Amino acid sequence: MKFQGTNDYVATDDLSMAVNASVSLQRPLLVKGEPGTGKTMLAEQIAASLNLRLIQWHIKSTTKAQQGLYEYDAVSRLRDSQLGNERVHDINNYIKKGKLWEAFEADEQVVLLIDEIDKADIEFPNDLLVEIDKMEFFVYETGETIKAKTRPIVIITSNNEKELPDAFLRRCFFHYISFPSRETMQKIIDVHFPTIKKDLVANALDVFFDVRKIPGLKKKPSTSELVDWLKLLMADDIPDDILQNSDARQAIPPLHGALLKNEQDVQLLERLAFMTRRKNSP
Repeated sequence: MKFQGTNDYVATDDLSMAVNASVSLQRPLLVKGEPGTGKTMLAEQIAASLNLRLIQWHIKSTTKAQQGLYEYDAVSRLRDSQLGNERVHDINNYIKKGKLWEAFEADEQVVLLIDEIDKADIEFPNDLLVEIDKMEFFVYETGETIKAKTRPIVIITSNNEKELPDAFLRRCFFHYISFPSRETMQKIIDVHFPTIKKDLVANALDVFFDVRKIPGLKKKPSTSELVDWLKLLMADDIPDDILQNSDARQAIPPLHGALLKNEQDVQLLERLAFMTRRKNSP
């Protein structure tokens, strides 16, 4: 089976090629790109396209690699021992399986998403090198080795908040999701809003890409923010002529709160609009 995108996800040729190459090589696919470019959704759509179960491990700043394997609750076992609980005799009652264990013991192939790996400590990727490479790990408390019955398709996402170790990168197939071109963005919009007015889309895309070009923005609007903005424009039935020939340097876009997510960027556009109007005034 080959991944070629789905009805709900527009995958460029190079992205489809990267997914299929990682599957063929049996290496994790490391996906980087701007926030909002569909990295997490990619794993969801790969699972849907190939009719596989998706196991998601969302990484936080406090996440440890061991949690992906298993966690042993020694405190609960000690308490049960003091209380004379019979379950204390089976150590498996105190072992919580992690997402890697869940993926390894699956009877069928699954898609394993390790989402935003760069949020964790810098040593986190190194701590998973052997497990991801050999698809096995050892449980010290029970003395058993957990091996993957069927190698999962591993998708790892990163927002480039931290540099990942070279040893980890060598074990991955890498793909950077470039920001969509206008043509690709049009296809994405067609997927989300098949009945949207073409004039509204054309004018909204003009404004959207103009905003992204403004130098000094702290956070450029992303694909997901464009989708939200269009949803609002449709819900409020904004007339097409409000966006037609609109220039973000002269007027703040309507419902700009969907596009701009911090006060510095709003103030920047307000200053640009004020200075441009002042310059053009007689």
